[in-house]
Amino acid sequence: MAAASHQANTKFDVPNDAELLQAQADLWRDSFSYQTAMALRCAVKLGIPTAIHRLGGAASIPDLIAALSLPPTKQPYLRRLMRLLSTTSAAFAADESDSDRYRLTPLSRTLVDGVDADDHHVQISVVLTVTSRQYVEAAMGLDDWFRKGDDISSSPPYDDVHGAEFDAVANEALAAHDNQGIGVVLRECGQELFGGVASLTDCGGGDGATARAVVSAFPHVRCTVLDLPKVIDKAPPAADGAIHYLVLHFWSDDDCVKILTQCKKAIPPQKKGGKVIVIDILIGPSLGPAMFEAQILMDVAMMVNTRGRERDENEWRDLFFKAGFSDYKIVKQLGVRAVFEVYP
Repeated sequence: MAAASHQANTKFDVPNDAELLQAQADLWRDSFSYQTAMALRCAVKLGIPTAIHRLGGAASIPDLIAALSLPPTKQPYLRRLMRLLSTTSAAFAADESDSDRYRLTPLSRTLVDGVDADDHHVQISVVLTVTSRQYVEAAMGLDDWFRKGDDISSSPPYDDVHGAEFDAVANEALAAHDNQGIGVVLRECGQELFGGVASLTDCGGGDGATARAVVSAFPHVRCTVLDLPKVIDKAPPAADGAIHYLVLHFWSDDDCVKILTQCKKAIPPQKKGGKVIVIDILIGPSLGPAMFEAQILMDVAMMVNTRGRERDENEWRDLFFKAGFSDYKIVKQLGVRAVFEVYP
């Protein structure tokens, strides 16, 4: 009787016709959005951005068919692929005077291979990694992961499906992702960050690309590159400062506090110039919906593939203060990333 009463009192608002039609379109868009990612993967594997570059920065569909040595019968299908990537993605732009002709955009220029230019870090490996079978399978296991246990330190879905080791392509993607932004950081706020620093420890610096870029721009800085797992258990070498460039978002809050605590031990007091530089994603809507969406997508990618997360300013502040730091400032917001200085 109680169940029947509860059921009778439950109100369900049926959408009107206009709302139903919009809901259907929204459902299609959200459910089929993976097609955009797979179309971008296809374009990268075919070499479309590089082909358009070699054709002068813009190309017609017949030009691309010829340049890529594709069967002429695929011309109408390539047209449909390019229409998608110029509509739901920022990968290509249709020519205003000729809808059958497509131009490179800032996004697709990062996917042009074989170009020798300063600060050009090809992002092909990023696309191939995040659209790979391994990453897609991990995301498809997300519902099972939510049902499993209540240990907040449990392994992410990626580990459950594939084990904890990244493959070579994933490591290449991480390097490409990291290398792309350090040049912007150095140009926009390098003097403020590194001008007064004599020694610096790059914690989790991978192949040393960030350290090399810093030393190239500021030759007076003596840089040491340290594998991050070592920093959790032991303080890094003494230095004026430490830098974490797109590193902490791979780690849990507890591990971040441990890492930052160890770094604090290795640097001098603030009045002697001691600081930790953190360059990482800062979640927030202030830069507009496109940047905010990119940050949120990256956060869920962290949840699926790592034990880490993206953080808003309050969450970063909590980490800094729990690690014993007295203050911090946001030096600059650079796209989805922010540059923090954290003081002992």
